[in-house]
Amino acid sequence: MSRVTPVTFPDNAAKALNDPELGKALRTASQVFSRKRQQAVDALPDWEQLRDQASAIKTHTLERLDHYLGMFAANAEAAGASIHWAIDARTACRIVSAIVQAGDGVVKSKSMTTEEIELNRALTASGAHPVETDLGEWIIQLADEPPSHIIAPAIHKTRRQVAQLFHERLGIQLTDDILELTAVARRTLRSHFKDADVGISGVNFAIAETGSIVIIENEGNARLTTSLPRVHVAVMGMEKVIPRLADLDTFFRILPRSGTGQSLTSYQSIITGPEARPDRDGPRALHIVVLDNGRSRMLSHATTRQALACIRCGACLNVCPVYQQIGGHAYGAVYAGPIGSVVTPQLEGLEKAHHLPFASTLCGACRDVCPVKIDIPRALVHLRTLVVEGSVDDSPQRGFGPKRFAARSWSWTMSAGWRYRLGARMARWIQRIRLFHILPGARRWATGRTGIRLADRSFREIWLAETRKEEGRGP
Repeated sequence: MSRVTPVTFPDNAAKALNDPELGKALRTASQVFSRKRQQAVDALPDWEQLRDQASAIKTHTLERLDHYLGMFAANAEAAGASIHWAIDARTACRIVSAIVQAGDGVVKSKSMTTEEIELNRALTASGAHPVETDLGEWIIQLADEPPSHIIAPAIHKTRRQVAQLFHERLGIQLTDDILELTAVARRTLRSHFKDADVGISGVNFAIAETGSIVIIENEGNARLTTSLPRVHVAVMGMEKVIPRLADLDTFFRILPRSGTGQSLTSYQSIITGPEARPDRDGPRALHIVVLDNGRSRMLSHATTRQALACIRCGACLNVCPVYQQIGGHAYGAVYAGPIGSVVTPQLEGLEKAHHLPFASTLCGACRDVCPVKIDIPRALVHLRTLVVEGSVDDSPQRGFGPKRFAARSWSWTMSAGWRYRLGARMARWIQRIRLFHILPGARRWATGRTGIRLADRSFREIWLAETRKEEGRGP
């Protein structure tokens, strides 16, 4: 697999901008998601109240996370589950690999957390062969690619590309008929379910009050993953815990609407311990791996802490003008888009991801659609400040670089009327001769950006001319 990283974000983005197939797939999918979300939200008169409730629940929980994690672990163990604590990705992979024996059949349901820790790679190295069972995840596993969207991992692929992939990897006759392609996927994946010894899942919510884990989905593959194999391993970020079972009512109403535009997902599984009775369906062992992997650091600052409230709906990606142009792979990390630009620098370090806080127009659309009211632009500005003030030693933003020079020049220009008017005239002249596309230093910035065409005359010039005309003082 050819893996890009956050360090090479500018090059990744430039490459993505030159991919017409990618742009077409992203625009189509983002528009569909956004339209369906808006329709679902408009049908709910108390939407803003629900957002307030969800935000309050998450804020309260994160402020007392140690208390609720302890409560969850105690109640989960009382119900028969085994709790494992993982300080980082390597520890989490080691724990899961120890549970999964070499030669075991392993099926996985969709989980961004297992993507974060690169669990598939670790399991493969230990002799296991995990199979993704979510259709989108299975497609990108066949393509040997990482996901490019939080809820739609194969959003970057067109129907024709998927058809070609199935033809090459599965040996079927080339067809782009959706029903036929999904039938092939169903037949193939069900054989893996039948032979699976271990099922691995993520966790949407963990209930402190009952020790339950909650998984919501639309395809039914997660329910098969968590009920057919003899062992179930659930990997969850420690921020997934919420206090009460009753709190699910709020999140069940906002997450599907924000993610896929549904009033409710097709399947909601609330799992409390393993199945104790041999005559019942369900695993005989349930292992829950609680992952830190940098989340404790995020808790230390109020601005960055709010990113842990994310419920992984993907709504911010669907409205982001940057994501819509370059897709998820350009970010070089599992979490893409606006929320990824906040989370990744904190999980992987600003040294590796100093470009990502700047991968935003700060238009605020992400904040407006976030169901738990995360102020993503504020968090991005906070991270930008850390970069520019020199917290990152090797950052190209540090010191008196071109961006700082541009910001100070802008401030100087805007602080006096005559400088503003002179600057506006110069900007029109620069635009007319396309100077940004000529200068080597500015050419890279201008590539991929559509500039706003400045009017031939400013509003002030037009207003003064009209005023003089009305007063009889000439044009």
